[in-house]
Amino acid sequence: MKFQNVKGTRDFYPEQMARRNWLIGKWREISRRSGFVEYDGPVFEYLELYTDKSGEGIVSELYNFEDRGGRKLALRPEMTPTLARMVAARANALPKPIKWFCVPNFFRAERPQRGRLREFWQWNVDIIGTTEEANNVADAECVMVALDFLREVGFSSEQVEMRISSRTLIAQLLETLGIEAARHAAVYAVLDKRDKMPAEVFVEQINTLGLGEEQRAALLKLGEARGPEGLAMIEQLLGGNQPDESPLGRLKRVLGLLKLMKVGDYCVFDPGIIRGLAYYTGIVFEAYSKGTLGRAICGGGRYDNLLKEVGGPPLSGVGFGMGDVIVLDQLEEMGLLKLDQSPEGIYVVNEGMERIDDTMVIVSIVRFDLKKPCNYSYKRTSVKKQMQEASAHNVGHVIIVGDRIALKNMATGEQVDLSFDKKLANEADCQEFLAELRTLLGDSAKST
Repeated sequence: MKFQNVKGTRDFYPEQMARRNWLIGKWREISRRSGFVEYDGPVFEYLELYTDKSGEGIVSELYNFEDRGGRKLALRPEMTPTLARMVAARANALPKPIKWFCVPNFFRAERPQRGRLREFWQWNVDIIGTTEEANNVADAECVMVALDFLREVGFSSEQVEMRISSRTLIAQLLETLGIEAARHAAVYAVLDKRDKMPAEVFVEQINTLGLGEEQRAALLKLGEARGPEGLAMIEQLLGGNQPDESPLGRLKRVLGLLKLMKVGDYCVFDPGIIRGLAYYTGIVFEAYSKGTLGRAICGGGRYDNLLKEVGGPPLSGVGFGMGDVIVLDQLEEMGLLKLDQSPEGIYVVNEGMERIDDTMVIVSIVRFDLKKPCNYSYKRTSVKKQMQEASAHNVGHVIIVGDRIALKNMATGEQVDLSFDKKLANEADCQEFLAELRTLLGDSAKST
């Protein structure tokens, strides 16, 4: 029987692994320069952790199972519940604010499609435990970190935009319109899909909510609201000037901070950003690519009740997630995927395989003493073919072992014979060879 990878998963051959490592390396770099530290958790959790915190609807997206002890478990579909559980377990001992990030793999039992698979890697960034007066700053910093990455890899504000809204603001508006809390979830669901349906379908969906004429008219206006004009319209619907501590005031403050952080040109108010997970309580945001997919490549928001719900103290929290599948797809589509192809390491060529013992000693010297990647051929092949192998490995230098030992710079083609031409028979010979090799390689080899 011939096997292949399960639908919705990927095989990572070396070239695909290089792309994944490059992306994860960028995520780690951006996280650390903003003061975040890395953590991780188990790949499976109790099923109840997800159903209680994200709603029963998430069960259809989970790979869940019962173990031998009768425990109902699930492969992790997201990280926020795990993060909340971990922080709650040590909440009193952890210094605040907690600024953590991780890059784990996740599993979701959904229909695979372009930009969305059943197994994927995701960058998660969270800030937990800020004071009430600092929550706006934490919200803005989370958005800024996501945009720092997008800008770092080449996305311009014409190629991606960060759409920002507030769950508390929309809830306040619905209450002002006289829409009872029991109907809010249904309204959220329609608003959240506004950009995924034709305008006439959006109108039909609003009309099915069982609302009054004035309420429907206000929601249709809300569906068209964007940017500063949309904020002004909502303020008018709320009855005029809103105080700084109101949901609208807080949203304006976050948008203002993002301008100060030099990423304001990426950001736009959009009340259609609701986020489907039940634990979001305040600011919510999604970065949208303007490529052919036209969908979110990252999303997050504020979740101030989640820690308390898993048995911890009532700590504030805000964070986001960004998946590898959609990001790599959009980077490639827009010609922005530029992996580091600079030559690295040394290849040892053995002329005629006559000095294989010396070759192995040289390989160990390069790996152990110079701390450089080093490879060599296992086959008795010509120098020409071994040089071709060296080129395929994209190395910076080649050491040719024959009657003499030579060092070749692969970038310039320059080849220099080492004065050392004895067999590497003892430690003194090895140290003599190492000293001359370091001299020829220059500063790049002096780190040790």
